[in-house]
Amino acid sequence: MRLDYDSQNSRLTASQRFKPDSSSTFCARWYLPARQLLSVVAGVLHIRELLAFFSSVCQTLPEAMADQVAAMCEQLVKAVNVMMDAETSQIYRLEALKFCEEFKETSSFCVPCGLQLADKAQPAVVRHFGLQILEHVIKFRWNNMQQQEKVQLKECAMQLLSNGTRSILEEESHIKDALSRIIVEMIKREWPQNWPDMLKEMEALTSHGEAQTELVMLILLRLAEDVITFQTLPTQRRRDIQQTLTQNMEGIFTFLLAILQINVEDYRKLKGLPGHELQAKAHCRVAVATLNTLAGYVDWVSLVHITTGNCQMLEMLCVLLSEPELQLEASECLLIAMSRKGKLEERKPFMLLFDDVAIDCILSAAQSADGLALCKKSSESRAVVVMERCYVFLKRLCQVLCALGGQLFSLLGSDVVVEVPANLIKYMEALLAFTTHSSQFLKSSTQATWGALFRHETLSKQPVVKEMAIKYLRASMTNLVKTGFPSRDNNPSCEYSRVDFDSDEDFISFFNSFRAQQGEVLRSVCRIVPLEAFQIAAEWLQYQITSPIDPGDTASKTAEGLCTLLSPSVVQWEAMTVFLESVVSQIFKSLEEEKLPIDQSMELLQAVLNYDTKDPLLLSCVLSNVSTLFPFVKHRTHVLPQVLYKLFNAITFEIVQENKTPRTRAVKNVRRHACSSIIKICRDYPQFILPCFDMFYNHVKKLLSSDSTLVPMEKCSLMESLVLISNQFKDFGKQKAFLDELMTSVIADWTSEEMRLVLSDPAMFLSFVGADQVVKEHVPDADTAGLNRGRLSFCLYAIVGVVKRAHWPSDLEEAKAGSFVVGYTPTGSPIYRNPCSAQFLAVLPNLLALIRTHNSLFMPENMARLSEMFSRSHEMMDAEKKIVLGLSQQLLDIYDSPVYRTNLERMQGFFNTLYDNCFHVLGNAGLSLQQDFYTIERLAEGIAGSAFVSLDHTPDHRLRPMIRLFLKPLVQSCPQEYYDSLLCPLLGPLFAYLLQRLNMKWQVINQRTSVNGEDEEEVVCQESQVTQEILEEQLVRLLTREVLELLSVSCISRKVPEPAANKEEIDEEDMMMDSAQTASPAQPTEELTELGKCLMKHENIYMSLLTLSFTSLSWKDTTNCHRTASIVCWTLLRQVAQGNLLPEAVTWFYTSVLRGLQIHGQHEVCNSTLSQLAMLIYDNLRPRYMELRAVMAQIPNINVEALEQYDQRLIDPSAQKVGEKKRKDQFKKLVAGTVGKALCQQFRKEVHIRNLPSLFKKPKPDKDIPNGEPLGLEAFFSPANNAL
Repeated sequence: MRLDYDSQNSRLTASQRFKPDSSSTFCARWYLPARQLLSVVAGVLHIRELLAFFSSVCQTLPEAMADQVAAMCEQLVKAVNVMMDAETSQIYRLEALKFCEEFKETSSFCVPCGLQLADKAQPAVVRHFGLQILEHVIKFRWNNMQQQEKVQLKECAMQLLSNGTRSILEEESHIKDALSRIIVEMIKREWPQNWPDMLKEMEALTSHGEAQTELVMLILLRLAEDVITFQTLPTQRRRDIQQTLTQNMEGIFTFLLAILQINVEDYRKLKGLPGHELQAKAHCRVAVATLNTLAGYVDWVSLVHITTGNCQMLEMLCVLLSEPELQLEASECLLIAMSRKGKLEERKPFMLLFDDVAIDCILSAAQSADGLALCKKSSESRAVVVMERCYVFLKRLCQVLCALGGQLFSLLGSDVVVEVPANLIKYMEALLAFTTHSSQFLKSSTQATWGALFRHETLSKQPVVKEMAIKYLRASMTNLVKTGFPSRDNNPSCEYSRVDFDSDEDFISFFNSFRAQQGEVLRSVCRIVPLEAFQIAAEWLQYQITSPIDPGDTASKTAEGLCTLLSPSVVQWEAMTVFLESVVSQIFKSLEEEKLPIDQSMELLQAVLNYDTKDPLLLSCVLSNVSTLFPFVKHRTHVLPQVLYKLFNAITFEIVQENKTPRTRAVKNVRRHACSSIIKICRDYPQFILPCFDMFYNHVKKLLSSDSTLVPMEKCSLMESLVLISNQFKDFGKQKAFLDELMTSVIADWTSEEMRLVLSDPAMFLSFVGADQVVKEHVPDADTAGLNRGRLSFCLYAIVGVVKRAHWPSDLEEAKAGSFVVGYTPTGSPIYRNPCSAQFLAVLPNLLALIRTHNSLFMPENMARLSEMFSRSHEMMDAEKKIVLGLSQQLLDIYDSPVYRTNLERMQGFFNTLYDNCFHVLGNAGLSLQQDFYTIERLAEGIAGSAFVSLDHTPDHRLRPMIRLFLKPLVQSCPQEYYDSLLCPLLGPLFAYLLQRLNMKWQVINQRTSVNGEDEEEVVCQESQVTQEILEEQLVRLLTREVLELLSVSCISRKVPEPAANKEEIDEEDMMMDSAQTASPAQPTEELTELGKCLMKHENIYMSLLTLSFTSLSWKDTTNCHRTASIVCWTLLRQVAQGNLLPEAVTWFYTSVLRGLQIHGQHEVCNSTLSQLAMLIYDNLRPRYMELRAVMAQIPNINVEALEQYDQRLIDPSAQKVGEKKRKDQFKKLVAGTVGKALCQQFRKEVHIRNLPSLFKKPKPDKDIPNGEPLGLEAFFSPANNAL
């Protein structure tokens, strides 16, 4: 049956149309309490008067029924007014809402009441509710309605479209939206099969006026959104509608463009004529709606429709950019078109937009919009405000230019023949205009396009591009300067930043990313014009050196005359430093050695070394420039001592002042920066530092012995630098003697009897570091406990530095000559010895003792020993909590303030650093010492007896560094011959413990987040308690990821997948039809590592690994679930699947996956990976384990017949096989009943749309091979012959 109305055959009596349902129950009256101040409407309005607009379609209702409908409408109007009245109490509002919802669910008068309430004589809020009633009927009762009722409702709705609304300018937008939803819901259920003339009826409606034309546009747009974008229909219905739309797309586009052209022309004619302003606005409103509808189709239709008629549509859109009222919508439509992918040949017509007309339209529109984007708040004030619509248009226009460039870059140099546009210079000028705009957001939007342009193989060689590269360099000198803070008014970009960013922190985060983008582009520019880029950088550096320091209007809190982060001098120095670093890092790759500007760079370096400043922020930039220019020192080694003295002086930098306040963060950063610079130089250029080793060593010894202001980390950084240089001795004996001398005091202190006793006993250790004492705040830290903490920190930092940096020569011949090689493995690999092995073996016993003691500190008896002041010493520091919770750090205010830390914060920092450094030593030992480490007697027992002690009491934030810093590097560096003796004894018990621990943690989280219904007690939680719970949950989540990453590193060997076909060549229509399907391989490509194979030989270990992996699928962490399901689970299970697994184990594995689907199946990515995993298990194990069939049978709403067919194909070798994709779809439907719903979907009423007979069934190909036709090799390549 069809929904076409036929007055001859569809005439029914009134009782047939709306026959009352005697079984339905609904409130006949709307009772209001006496307290409610709401006037009661007296009398009953006659229904014929209110339903006059559809009387031409529906015959008059019987008098009794009309009175009932009128009475019900009266009660509904009252209820709606109660709900919408701001002064109504919550109780009455809920009562009214309940009445309305019950009416929609149970009443048989929904259609007549909805139509009566939707009358345009009613208030807008009542009309909207009436339309909601009609929509509810269509969405939830359509399947149960008689065909005549559907026809009636359809005709009434069409009548509402034609004359049931007010004029286009008067009608409320939410009424239009609700009315369009009604029509679209009917279309989704009946078109095209039962309503073939829908498009013709829509076209006919546009002749009724502007209001109807706008409604038709809204209907077509919502239809495209529901079918294509949101895909809110069953697959078959979606396919039917989409294919019908595609078949009619030429007509639809012709229709849309005609409507657009007519209304734009009428708007232009009338907008300047006096007395025609309203009519002009009406045409403008229609044009806007048409552009929005076009945007909904341009995103997915065939490119042929967009580029037809020599890109007529795109040309029209470019012209509309000059219309202020239409330009934003036109630019959005143009942007969507320009962003299209697809076959390159079909995108070739886009190059027409490089013609003069299109480029000039874009340029003129940008110029006019830029002039209007900022306007004065008032004639008397200088203050300006951003006009948001103009600014958004500028953003879209910028994106259009970038997308147009993307099309050019894809086409030029491909198989499609495309010339370099003659207007390329004009295009680049337009792009540069946005790059030099005051808005930081607009500047950043162009960076990716500039990078692609300068990297393009063909375009980067064009002379005009090289000229533009120099202009870009000049523009970057301004863009790299950090200005435009929303909280300030010292730059035109501040106004734009207030629109784009909520706070200064948001702006800083954005600008850091923006600056990194610019650095990438600058490196690309330097490949094209390296010498010109270096010249500009040199000029800028010279200018900064000679410019006076300008602290600006933001006074430093530390000392008079010092700069802050916002000072003009600081932001200029920072920008110049980034510029110079980007250029110099690339120039060595782009130029041959003889062409390098060595002399000029040495002059620059000398100027930087001579530049003297007492400002820590500026000095930090100076140090960066020294490091940047240091590679040139290779060619002028006489400058090396000056460089080292500059860095040494910075390590001891202080602001001269009498009061002994703590150092500011800026001063600390300068000293740390200098240490890092020295380490970097010694790491990257040790051969050039070696001639100065004696001078370097003597200076370090002098600093270590005389300068009491050096903190342990600074001292150890200097020692670390010496170790890096000593690697160039390439003589085992000489380097070992040096390390012995360097570490003499450290080894003596660490291995002393006093230290042995302290590190072995928790009570003595707490007393030694002062954690059981009470100390006054802000007293100079000269107490014994403070010195003891410094001793421990220094020893551990030094041990870490030596173990991490000491190494043998990378060249085998040099290593053999230097006595570093002591033998060879059975496979022929050399066995090296490390010169620091002796020191490490000496410190190891006390190191393990410290780890064991530190783990014991969390036991109740040792926690009780902490003084009240230090009772929270083992908790996370506030900065760590912010990182875990993803909260931003306040940078601007605290940077130049003295860093006052409480004694508790000092103790927390000490314990945190101490714990981390212990595992840094063990983590680096395996990689650095290799055989010397792995051959230590009873090493596994020593590690298990220290690192794994008291884990039940160890908090989550302490377990994470043990896994990340120690166990993961240990697994990655351990030679295969030590798997059985070291890793299996460690990892087996550890994974078993972690499984138990994490399972308990996640059970607590699940209980905390589960809904217990009405019996749940309401508990008012303080904000701090909520924050603590969130922190604990996030720590469990992070620890879980660390554990499963360790499991993955231990067991899974990842293979890089084959590169996919060119993504831009994918046929988008095919892609749209299958967008819900996530491509995944039939069998995972991951394999077990050698360690994984070793672990899987032990039943207790592999059961722990499997249980941990499959249990984690139901923990509430989608990231972990997806990763584990896609990489780990089947790779492990496949190794034991061929063995004699118990049926109970197989059932548990399978139900674990289904449980994961129940929890995570609402997320498409997790749904895809879990369904794939479930299918792999079922397909491979079902033939041997009938129990899996029983599990499947318990899935809610499973289609038993479909399950039987799937099983038959699986078990019976002779059964007809289906394609992989179809098989996946079938299995996904079988397990669909296990998929849980998101919280927002759990209480949502299901909408059921029935499939109609398909219009587009594909004919089955004839499988019979024709007799007498020879099928040679050419048959495989013949598109006409599909017999194969």
